[in-house]
Amino acid sequence: MLRRISRRFSLRIFSSLALLGILPRKSALAQEKGEAEDSSGGERLDRWDRTRDRVFLGGDFWANPMEDWRLRDGWAECLVRSGKRSIHSLVRGLENVEGDFTLSVRLARPAGLTGKDGAGFQIGVRSDIDEVRSNCFAHNGITAGITGGHLVLGRERRALAAPFAEGECLLVLAGKAGAGERYDLTLTARTPAGDSLGVVKLAARKEFVRGNIALISQFQRPPRGREEGASWRFTDWRAGGEALVSRPEARFGPILWTMYSLSDSRGEEGFVMKLSALTGPLGAGDGEKVELFVEREGAWHSLGEAALDTDAWLATFRIPRWDEKTATTYKVVHRERLRDGSEVVDEWSGRIKANPDGRRLRIGALTCQNDYAFPYEPVAENLRKLDPDLLYFSGDQLYENHGGFGVIRAPADPAILNYLRKFYQHGWAFREVMRNAPTLCLPDDHDVFQGNYWGEGGKAMEVTEGDRGASSKGGYIQPVKMVNVVHRTNTSHHPDIHDPTAIEQGMSVYYGEVVYGSVGFAIVGDRQWKSGPERVEADGPRADHIVGKDFDTTSLDREGLVLLGERQEKFLEAWADDWRGHGMKVLLSQTLFANVATHHGKYDGYLKADLDSGGWPQTARNRAVSILRKSGALHINGDQHLTTLVQYGVDEQRDSNWSFCTPAIAVGYPRWWRPDELGMPHENRPGHGLADTGEYLDGLGNRVYVHAVGNPIVPVSKHRYEKAHEKGSGFGVVTIDLEAKTYHLEAFRFLVDATDGKAESQFPGWPLTIHQDENRGQNRIGVGEA
Repeated sequence: MLRRISRRFSLRIFSSLALLGILPRKSALAQEKGEAEDSSGGERLDRWDRTRDRVFLGGDFWANPMEDWRLRDGWAECLVRSGKRSIHSLVRGLENVEGDFTLSVRLARPAGLTGKDGAGFQIGVRSDIDEVRSNCFAHNGITAGITGGHLVLGRERRALAAPFAEGECLLVLAGKAGAGERYDLTLTARTPAGDSLGVVKLAARKEFVRGNIALISQFQRPPRGREEGASWRFTDWRAGGEALVSRPEARFGPILWTMYSLSDSRGEEGFVMKLSALTGPLGAGDGEKVELFVEREGAWHSLGEAALDTDAWLATFRIPRWDEKTATTYKVVHRERLRDGSEVVDEWSGRIKANPDGRRLRIGALTCQNDYAFPYEPVAENLRKLDPDLLYFSGDQLYENHGGFGVIRAPADPAILNYLRKFYQHGWAFREVMRNAPTLCLPDDHDVFQGNYWGEGGKAMEVTEGDRGASSKGGYIQPVKMVNVVHRTNTSHHPDIHDPTAIEQGMSVYYGEVVYGSVGFAIVGDRQWKSGPERVEADGPRADHIVGKDFDTTSLDREGLVLLGERQEKFLEAWADDWRGHGMKVLLSQTLFANVATHHGKYDGYLKADLDSGGWPQTARNRAVSILRKSGALHINGDQHLTTLVQYGVDEQRDSNWSFCTPAIAVGYPRWWRPDELGMPHENRPGHGLADTGEYLDGLGNRVYVHAVGNPIVPVSKHRYEKAHEKGSGFGVVTIDLEAKTYHLEAFRFLVDATDGKAESQFPGWPLTIHQDENRGQNRIGVGEA
């Protein structure tokens, strides 16, 4: 049993450190008197001693990774012996390097660790943009910690006065500004009996001290793998001094963010508002409900409580007969019950927009967030400026590499925590715009930890020891319990599902419709029923890639292959004929129904066809487009990491709907459409004369009219935002004019001001305005052009 450090021992230690000049004298006196400490003397950052056992460490912290930490008996305990697990303070950071600071923490070392295993502080953790959220994922800083035999402070090491094989100690790091660029650091450690374990000093440079402060477990090991086993524990983390800044606005939780929708039921319920509030994974007895309030006539009125889903960690409200004509301020409230009986209230507020009836409807359209560019501030800031009426995220709110530390395939419960931690970066980046705008959010392949996926109606993927990959097989590799959590976290706030009947394995579905701003939106999962590529024979090392230029891709179009599936096709047929409450339509899905990419992964990475695209299976694709044609809907999608404006053809070129595949928020895996250099035949190039545009047969033989494409360059920049810009990242905006019956389409680059009106702020070929009738092949654009 690890011994506890008594309050008397803590006071004695702090008094001794004050006498030695390591801590300010005022701090020690405040400790003795039981007074709250000021910022110069060591304010306690955590309240873990009063918090119930749980996963979520609190809104003042970010845990790397969340699933490897627990609060137990008042301690933050690391569950693994793998390296570089850390806890960042979000609300305190080192900024004023002309001032002094002190950090202290009680830590406990279990038996069984090697002598080299260490824990302590990390300071000066800073990304290339030096922003608190991105700093949490930086791999730098000065380490100040203890191992079984040494104190370690940056490059300095000192042997301990006695071995530290197990038990507790108090670790204190003090910093003092020196002359010029010098910054003096002193690390001390003492036992529970008050005996010194050692002191080590370092003359650092001020520039390397500034940044996030963190606790770190196993700082000497690499962050690879996940070796479960008893590891370091921390409690009573304190910080003070003029070098530290307070940033309470950076708190993230317990309420993390909200997403809501507003839709006309066209029935007795009128407009229905649905809202989900997401929290971190809490504990039993913490507070199992969230309450929703709205502001009316200057006072808050409760609309009731909703229970937290303790797998997905969200509470969802459904409010019928909503007053859609009035913008309404709301807040969600969570009341956390602490061990001592006290209560901590957390609130998150926003605004439910009025239904934008009688004016143009503006949509912010986004996809694919690779976290090398996290937190995507240029995109988020542009969305705040533009203030769209609706936000649409078409998928890949995360990638498997998000935040590092790999993926957990099974069992389901740790896999869910692994997913949630990665998904939380989506909310962390965009919560300021989602709080004030209706948001539609679809899951895609990377959201369920697959590089590509062909859902096969919900079946489990057949994985063998010889081939454990998840990118070229039909079915789902993750446990269905986790997949359903992915669906709920993305779509619980959407209007009611058209037909919620579960598919194979009890897997949930999410297709349905929204009527908002007199526009009808259909939502489909265009991969959930899709046939797997192993049903056909490709010519390359992967079942989904066609590499030979002369390969006959018509051989891939076999009878019985599925794209949308029968249920979603019937839904779209009915939706195309139903015009109640709206005068224009939009289809929302993950990817476009064409194969508009010739090069993948690297500049010379030619592929004739990619079966992950919505251009395969061809017969099923043509059937889907034919169903869609009579609706006159614009198809908004993403996934491809390559923005395009394409008009589909089935029986002849340009006889069907337009597709806007939006730019990725942050392109990871790059793609290009470069048919001209390959000698692919084309006709009827648009009047703008841009290369690689006009009427083509794509690599699968589908008819496509490519009006514009946003090909990237090979990136040369290391700065995250410049790199994203070079790789063709950005976002889309669609403005729907119901009076003129038009869709105005814009594709903005990543690192621009979307309000400056400059042509170079958009990709070549944008903006473009199309008429509703052009989605039925009654074309105006390009007609009569040379």
